[in-house]
Amino acid sequence: MSKAVLAFVLTSSLTAGIVMASGIPDKKGVPQSKANNKERFIQLHLLGVNDFHGQLNITRKFNGKNVGRADYLAAYLKERKAKNKNTLLVHAGDMVGASAPVSSVLQDEPTIKALNQIGFDVGTLGNHEFDQGVKEMMRLIQGGFHPNTGYFEGTQFPYICANVINIKTGKPLLPPYKIFKVNDIPIGFIGVVLDDTPSMVNPDGIKDIKFVDEVTAINKAVSQLKKQGVKAIVVLAHNEGRQARPDGPAAGEIVEMAKKVDKEVDVMFAGHSHTYLNTVVNGKLLVQAYSYGTAFSDVTLEIDPNTIEIVSKKAEIVMVYQDSIKPDEEIKKMVDKYEADVSSFVNEVVGKAANDITSHRNKNGESALGNLIADSMRKELHSDFAFINPGGIRADLHGGNITYEELLTILPFKRKLVKMTLTGDQIRLLLNQQWQPAKLRMLQISGLKYTWDDKKPVGNKVVDIFTTKGTLIDPKETYTFTVNDYLAGGGDNFMVFLEGTHKTVGSIDVDVLKKYMLQFPVPLTPNIEGRIQKIQ
Repeated sequence: MSKAVLAFVLTSSLTAGIVMASGIPDKKGVPQSKANNKERFIQLHLLGVNDFHGQLNITRKFNGKNVGRADYLAAYLKERKAKNKNTLLVHAGDMVGASAPVSSVLQDEPTIKALNQIGFDVGTLGNHEFDQGVKEMMRLIQGGFHPNTGYFEGTQFPYICANVINIKTGKPLLPPYKIFKVNDIPIGFIGVVLDDTPSMVNPDGIKDIKFVDEVTAINKAVSQLKKQGVKAIVVLAHNEGRQARPDGPAAGEIVEMAKKVDKEVDVMFAGHSHTYLNTVVNGKLLVQAYSYGTAFSDVTLEIDPNTIEIVSKKAEIVMVYQDSIKPDEEIKKMVDKYEADVSSFVNEVVGKAANDITSHRNKNGESALGNLIADSMRKELHSDFAFINPGGIRADLHGGNITYEELLTILPFKRKLVKMTLTGDQIRLLLNQQWQPAKLRMLQISGLKYTWDDKKPVGNKVVDIFTTKGTLIDPKETYTFTVNDYLAGGGDNFMVFLEGTHKTVGSIDVDVLKKYMLQFPVPLTPNIEGRIQKIQ
């Protein structure tokens, strides 16, 4: 496979190590260090992974060292499990979706098979599990037939999710919780996914389900567990949380959730933000272990068999350094096989880059790779403009020969392109929708330029919008533009796209980018051109 090593970009420069959440009073207010007869306590280890995204064969860098890959992650998890009799492997969603080609080309079945082989015990859904719709998601979980790959057996461990409801039945699509017995002591696990998932996936794929408030769903499940005598409860939540440093304050949705969920909840695994988290909020231990299999969380719990409650909890975020362990042989064989299976399809050289072309956006909001992809979309459908959501670009393009594998890694969702028409006024409204309550989503653009002023209020930050010829767009004039089908359906809360008219559906985005690159006889040299300008 080409260029297997990718840059691991972190939101902080944390050095991994043990960060203990100790000295937390138990539910009866007795400090753990003073608990009587501590030797009677039963120890339980929870090894957690989040946001793996099918990165079976991808190596990244952390502190200058190689990290990640499924075979190394498996070796770490199996080693830790062998040392501790009572160990459960859990995950907090986004294990598939936006996957590396070694998994995505085969409908993400290789990732599920790897999770089965490693021995996961329970997991929940992330927003990316819904990328191909509920039907395909359930096929991966429960098993079923796909025309590209044939019959697939599904997972060998349960998925749980309390806040995704089948509209027809009014019941959860999956079991809301799972109870495990450890030395005859019941441990309850509840799963939830962020309730704004509908803004992140194509609406057609989720039309038969609804997402309800996570805290409400968790507390309902806790109530049901308590009626069954369960007092030790863990939540697997695909909700974000983060810390800038190990001893720093925590922020994010999971932090606010921890303040509201039932006090019987002891631990909450987080996800979605691909960040470090290891802290205690409102008596609840919160953990998240970066992403892509570059790390995992090792949570140690002590349970009093007399009260069947968790009386102490601490966690370690462990980096998957490749130089510290030998890869797991069985998983390595699996990955090698899948690489061979897709090699003839993905190893085709489709172009050459004079230098690295990154998706990193400058202070104005523009990226060189975003420009390249948007240009390919605009040319394909002969439109005036093109827009692509930044979350749709999942990797960087490295200098040298470019393979189809790299393009599939950059654009893994295989979105169809859609050509539509909007007025100049609607385009202004669209660009102002980039400033959203939760985050700033800077669209990558082609065919136009604009300026924006951060001092202006939300909804009115865009100042002037120009065509590439330097003329201001006419508010009443109609313009054609190209987007992917995700944005065309109002994805990422860009609701103006739903007002587009004269729609025409085109080819798949990654194939359009491939076609575009093949037209260049010399190495590509795209760069940041000043398409987006922040007024200083």
